[in-house]
Amino acid sequence: MHRREALKNVAILMGGALSATTLSVIFDSCNAPSKDSDKLISADHQALITEITDVILPKTSSPGAKEAGVGPFVAMMIKDCFPEAAQKVFVEGLKDVDARAEKAHNKKFVDLGTKERNDIISALRDETVKVIAADKEKEEKEKASGDNATKKEKEKKSYFFAMMRDLTILGFKTSELGATKAFAYVDIPGRYDGCTDLKPGQKLWA
Repeated sequence: MHRREALKNVAILMGGALSATTLSVIFDSCNAPSKDSDKLISADHQALITEITDVILPKTSSPGAKEAGVGPFVAMMIKDCFPEAAQKVFVEGLKDVDARAEKAHNKKFVDLGTKERNDIISALRDETVKVIAADKEKEEKEKASGDNATKKEKEKKSYFFAMMRDLTILGFKTSELGATKAFAYVDIPGRYDGCTDLKPGQKLWA
């Protein structure tokens, strides 16, 4: 089995951690990662990805995304599993995050404090939610009117924040630290119970 197929299978198994938007991009069979995907993520990009994942899943009473090594996982998934168009959207999204930081604080995102980082990512999240909703509404109107979209218009749209959020959650849930420390984990499980009540304060099962 090729590396990309193995990673896609992991995404299928953990589908609950991925939005329909991100899954549709990953499994668009008409596309493949770019030939230069190994050069896609620079060292600066990697540092930025790691800090963004830390904003999405910070350390609390449980370990955060940075401790679980989620940043490198996100970069790997983008390089190995996403089509070229989505890869370009992702890289442009990273540039946009730094541009927002420079405009608001005259600093790169990685040099900002916790509040400033949270403000930027929160704004980006809210904007993405509105854009996705508007795009879905447009698609529904086109279907209702019977308009025939061109091949380009039919291509799955990619959204930077949606990819970043979904891959952060997926990477954390499948990491050893995330599964064993943030969730209830049994290394040798016994009988499978499909429906079990959780006790107050109990962690979700890994």
